Amino acid sequence: MKKIAIVTSGGDSQGMNSAIRAVARTGLANNFEIFGVRKGFKGLIDDDFITLGSKEVSDILYRGGTFLQSARSKEFLTPEGQAQAVENLNAKGIDYVVVIGGDGSYKGAQALERHGIKTFGIPGTIDNDIPLTDYTIGFDTTLNVVTNAIGNLRDTMSSHERVSVIEAMGRNCGDIALQAGIASGVDAILIPEVKPDIEKTAASIKKGFDRGKSHSIVIVAEGAGTAEDVAKQIKDLTGLDTRPTVLGHIQRGGTPSAFDRVYSSRLGHKVIELIQEGITGVGLGIESNQITYHSFEDIFNAKNQINEKLYQIFEDLV
Repeated sequence: MKKIAIVTSGGDSQGMNSAIRAVARTGLANNFEIFGVRKGFKGLIDDDFITLGSKEVSDILYRGGTFLQSARSKEFLTPEGQAQAVENLNAKGIDYVVVIGGDGSYKGAQALERHGIKTFGIPGTIDNDIPLTDYTIGFDTTLNVVTNAIGNLRDTMSSHERVSVIEAMGRNCGDIALQAGIASGVDAILIPEVKPDIEKTAASIKKGFDRGKSHSIVIVAEGAGTAEDVAKQIKDLTGLDTRPTVLGHIQRGGTPSAFDRVYSSRLGHKVIELIQEGITGVGLGIESNQITYHSFEDIFNAKNQINEKLYQIFEDLV
């Protein structure tokens, strides 16, 4: 009986549990033995494995976070740490490792592959910053969380005639800010892919208030600046009461959306199909609503890019 170990690594994202469940139940249906690794790559080094049966993955489809937990592991970055992880995997006779996480997690999976462990990557990160996939697990849920938060803040800003600057996650990728901003009808979107023009943004906001607007909303991806700094600049330039709000880790919590549950289920099921086809060493994703896969090398060599058409749509609608 072949064995699969599942690892969740890096920052948690809504839908990770759904992916664990899909890999486990599809594997069990095809006579695989399934293990979960607790606390990411640290668990691989610490030999922290648990057996996953159908019961162990019950009632996790709709839960946020990862019940296997996640942790950063500096030790895994060392040759000694990787060697210990491989030794533990080989001692248990594990044939395949499925890593659910972001860019750093994929690099860990690739490191295991180079040590002879057959691996797969499932894109679990709210930032939507992994190349060669249209979406990552958790991104859709986060869009809903941020969109709802903007709606709540708009009510308060309107009541007091204020400007609200909302900081969303996205250090290197502005997808959360861009798409949540479009969905919420904000007045300005600041993302790392487009050089911010605060003076232009401030002038536009002031013009809106001069013609009778009772509020204004700006969303900024963390890679383009902080809410506090942007709010101060807008207040200095316009004289308007401007308040910063940092959404922080609330963006990563909550029950996954229907899209993220279905998407992660499709990805987990595809892993077992790829094993049966003899394909390993790949990261999975979705392109034009089809589940696809690419080698880790191709993913790392590709550049994640913002959807320029969406940004143009925003500029035409604002």
